[in-house]
Amino acid sequence: MQVSLQWLRELVACDLPPAELAEKLSVAGFEVEEILDLSARAAGVVVGFVETREQHPNADKLSVCTVSIGASEPAQIVCGAKNVRAGIHVAVATVGAYLPAVDLTIKPAELRGVASSGMICSLSELGLADSSEGIVILDELFESLPSVGSAVGPLFGLDDQVLELAITANRPDGLSMRGIAREVAALTGASLSLPPEPVSVKAETLPVAADVQNRIEAGGLYSVTELSGIAVAPSPRWLQSRLERAGLRPINNVVDITNLVMLEQGQPLHAFDADRLAALGGGACAPDRLDLRPGRPGETLETLDGATHELSESAWVVSYADHAVALAGVMGGANSSVQETTQRVWLEAAMFAPQTVRQSARSLGLRTDSSSRFEKGLPVEVTLGAADRAVQLLQEICGAQVKQRWLHGKASLEREPLLLRVDALHNLLGPVLDGTGEDGTGEYGDLADAEIERILTALGCSLESHDDGWLVQVPPARAMDLQREVDLIEEVARLVGYDQFASHLPDPIAPGGLTAEQHAERRLRAQLAAAGLQEVCSLSLGPQASERPGADAAARVPLANPLLADYSHLRDSLVDDLLSAAQRNLQAGRSGFWAFELGNVFDATAKGSPQRQQLAGLICGARQAELWSSGGKASAPDYFAARGVLQRALESFQLPIEDRRLSDQPLLHPGRAASVVIEGRPVGFFGQVHPDLAQRFDLPDATYLFQLEVPALLSAATRKNRWQPSFTSFATVPASERDLALVVGRETASSQLLQAIRKAGKPLLEQAELVDRYEGEQVGEGQCSQAFRLRYRDAKRTLTDAEVDQAHQSIRAALEKQFGAKLRA
Repeated sequence: MQVSLQWLRELVACDLPPAELAEKLSVAGFEVEEILDLSARAAGVVVGFVETREQHPNADKLSVCTVSIGASEPAQIVCGAKNVRAGIHVAVATVGAYLPAVDLTIKPAELRGVASSGMICSLSELGLADSSEGIVILDELFESLPSVGSAVGPLFGLDDQVLELAITANRPDGLSMRGIAREVAALTGASLSLPPEPVSVKAETLPVAADVQNRIEAGGLYSVTELSGIAVAPSPRWLQSRLERAGLRPINNVVDITNLVMLEQGQPLHAFDADRLAALGGGACAPDRLDLRPGRPGETLETLDGATHELSESAWVVSYADHAVALAGVMGGANSSVQETTQRVWLEAAMFAPQTVRQSARSLGLRTDSSSRFEKGLPVEVTLGAADRAVQLLQEICGAQVKQRWLHGKASLEREPLLLRVDALHNLLGPVLDGTGEDGTGEYGDLADAEIERILTALGCSLESHDDGWLVQVPPARAMDLQREVDLIEEVARLVGYDQFASHLPDPIAPGGLTAEQHAERRLRAQLAAAGLQEVCSLSLGPQASERPGADAAARVPLANPLLADYSHLRDSLVDDLLSAAQRNLQAGRSGFWAFELGNVFDATAKGSPQRQQLAGLICGARQAELWSSGGKASAPDYFAARGVLQRALESFQLPIEDRRLSDQPLLHPGRAASVVIEGRPVGFFGQVHPDLAQRFDLPDATYLFQLEVPALLSAATRKNRWQPSFTSFATVPASERDLALVVGRETASSQLLQAIRKAGKPLLEQAELVDRYEGEQVGEGQCSQAFRLRYRDAKRTLTDAEVDQAHQSIRAALEKQFGAKLRA
């Protein structure tokens, strides 16, 4: 955003030097990237009067001019312009002047044998135009001129300085002169003198079809104002100067007024030639033939910059009689542009959805002053006010007459006032320096209520007293970023200056530390890394659809204003990126990929909070560090070895983990998958990746995947009976070990048998573990043998064989009753 200091000082009575003002704006969040001194473009250029003009004796295309420049003697200047003649006032660069626009220093010279002392300038040589066909004749541009020898710069506004500001995404009001003026007023305490509100034009309902109304309502508002009796001509010099200082090129008075209002109020406008629209429709110009729709494949539109664009469904257009006449919020079309012969105009003032404008601009590779404002988001309340301001200027400058206005959408939104509590502000910000004494020191105290009111009022807020502070009505221009009490407090702190607040520590100071869950999470990461997995971190954004089997597209949370289609939604799983990372690593020649990620995922269909924390890991191929143990040959782990990797990582938490058969998880092999159960509740799964999924990502069959819900895992791990270590004395009496081999159904899980063994063996059973599992002809079809090693011990005395036999028999009886288990012969 380029801000003219002269224009800014017309809106706010601030006389600070440019450098000091730039410093205040930068500290407040509007970084000033550069201060442009326009006077340098015309330093040493004065008003001259051509007294005589004669043909050069040695060149047909050169003229020898005698030019009065206010010195004691007129200057002789050789000029090559065709339009130079006697009796005109011109801009003369005197000897020694430097013209930065053409990088030229004026020196005395001799051209074809004739001395020349100076140069008669064109607009391009003053940096006011891209190209010029001849010198600038001041009499044709200005009704009155200063005396000969006066500086030319003030005539063209080249006595100004321009601040180039970097506007952040959350401050669309910074893309308007009114917004910057309010900011300066709040920073400096200077008074505002904004233009009075123009007379509002009465609007009728826009007569368009219901589907068009729905598309308009998605953005917010669409209005068209018809004006007639317009005389298209070059704009007044003051208007052209304001546009040039803002970096825009003057076109004609109608287009220039729409651009001026955009700079002043921040709302882009567009003017259609109503008669050219009527010609496109083959009849009278009627508002019911307007439409807002996506482009069609193969459809083309020539824009105002002369480029022809092939449209797609990503590019939204304003159409008339089904002819695209503008890229909505980006740029107008050449087929309906204002020309010298235009007499009737339709003035469009609309509010388009930011994501729609961004999508259109990106699809065609266009970025304009209009699109940059819509993309940041504009309040709908400023739209009709900007249209009224443009109508006022069109009446004053172009002689326009208002016919009627059509409107669809709400022109204003009801916004509840925000409660700003005095105590909340002081508690959050702390004491502020209230003044500086003669010795350079000052005292700290609470920020005065009067200063808070002054700052918020200068920002355009209206305040109403409240028992706890104020009820603050935020102006529409700031409604995008002032939505909470803390936002108002931040504005006060920003405009007072963060360096004015005291640096103090909380009182009382309490020692900090990690919670048990945070300690457990860190231990989990460390244990997974110790088990051989490498931690990865992937982007939390992804496309709308996932390649993952069983993925629900509705579960992905969409971004309101995505940068790219591939990063338009929040992820709903960590698995997608792990599979892609494994594929990339194997394609790069790695022998394996063992990795895990612990992060947040999001589910739009979830009850309660859509965010939850997950742990996912992938074991694929052989570990690079273990090749030495297999003679350099990659050896992938089998199912049980891979499951053991996860088990080692969880072992330190001493959790009762049980694996239950799982056959309905689309990511996993139906016969080699298990649900991981902790404390009787499923918290995730482990298994071999489904063959179809492995083939899709070019992964080996022996690829294993696990996913666990972190909150449930950490909650179980941090229970007091597990997390807080308890002392147990070392056993001083011997233990008795017995083996128990049973024949059970092959579908019976060892975890179920162990659970029954531990329950039936109380209180003498100290430990039980599976030592063997066998399937074969010796145990019969559909059967398997599972062998367990049981350890019995009493903490106070040595057990007798009879006591051990009795406990052992109780276990056998319980297993036979529950599972039909029989002793293996």
